[in-house]
Amino acid sequence: MKALTLATFDRFGTWSADLPLRLFLAWEFFESGLEKFNGNNWFADLQGRFPFPFNQLPAELNWQLSMWAELVLPLLLLLGLGTRLASLGLMVVTVVAIAAVHWPAHWSNLAELAQGYAITDQGFGNFKLPLIYLVALLPLLLKGAGRLSLDHWLRVRFNR
Repeated sequence: MKALTLATFDRFGTWSADLPLRLFLAWEFFESGLEKFNGNNWFADLQGRFPFPFNQLPAELNWQLSMWAELVLPLLLLLGLGTRLASLGLMVVTVVAIAAVHWPAHWSNLAELAQGYAITDQGFGNFKLPLIYLVALLPLLLKGAGRLSLDHWLRVRFNR
């Protein structure tokens, strides 16, 4: 009976293990994109903190790139279509956000840097949540969306 239960979980996991990650990340990034879509561009205030090459682009272009990446790429994650590319794009958006917004402005040792591993900014940055997003995106980048996805369906359909 125990082996049967584990085998059932294995079969179910083969089809759906990546789905919770895709749903969670799609929700989080799409919500951020909607905030940008309905809000005002505040990127001009921190344009100098963007990493290269984004610091060379106009703030309005960075705003549009970020907003549309956070609106379109989560939909691809949700569908499991182009999952690896969508994950990579969202990882780039997240790394830029960490560098420009979430990384502590000043720190002199690892203990001070570690204080930025938080959800709220107490003057030490707040890179915990974006780091969680990066870690959650990594399996999707490396493994893809799994069997319950359009990527898998297309691969099976056109590899015949």
